[in-house]
Amino acid sequence: MLVAGNWKMNGLLRDAEYLADKLASRNIQNSKTEVVIFPPFLHISAVSRIVQKANIQVGGQNCSALKSGANTGEISCEMLLDVGCSHVLVGHSERRSLHGETETSVANKYAAALDVGLTPILCVGESLEQHDLGKTQEVVLRQLSAVKETVGLGGLCSGIIAYEPLWSIGTGLAALPSQAQSVHQTIRSCLGSPGAKTRVLYGGSLNSENSLAMFVEKDIDGGLVGGASLQSEEFLRIIKLAEQL
Repeated sequence: MLVAGNWKMNGLLRDAEYLADKLASRNIQNSKTEVVIFPPFLHISAVSRIVQKANIQVGGQNCSALKSGANTGEISCEMLLDVGCSHVLVGHSERRSLHGETETSVANKYAAALDVGLTPILCVGESLEQHDLGKTQEVVLRQLSAVKETVGLGGLCSGIIAYEPLWSIGTGLAALPSQAQSVHQTIRSCLGSPGAKTRVLYGGSLNSENSLAMFVEKDIDGGLVGGASLQSEEFLRIIKLAEQL
């Protein structure tokens, strides 16, 4: 199982250090559950130093597809790797909807992450309108295909997929476990046998009350946690639930 915590644009340095220290102080060194946290860019180095001996990995919330140069405000994958990151989120719904990221730009970022040895977590999911029109499977498959066309099936399978229905993010309305499982099954079918070991996570208003019901589904390998990851005790409860499986 894998439990990832996306802190988004929250907290000052002291808040990030406090949260990282709370997570690192708990005994999860021998856990079979992998834990990755995604602090804001400015806090990555400090957080990485705190959790490096606690079996907790650190990732970037976004990356540039470019390696270097006159790209003001961008962060390259190599820079993330250099400050202690092992993972990077690619194509998060907020990047797609609020910052205009396209299928092509997401695919190029995914490729850039693979090129330097970062593990990309590709976020896919549908809007409420698409959901209501019954286009969930169509949208998710299109998002997967865009990346597959760029890096190949092997490249797609070497990362991690996170299904996050846009209509459930930050709303408190998580998908039903059966709904999530249906989409995860579609993702598995798309990956085929090369993706047998590829982890597929669920994200969207995940918390300690609904996570276990998600985690026990056949094709769900953990969660991408948003708001609940900013509360150390709540996030640790989710990790403990994952450890039961």
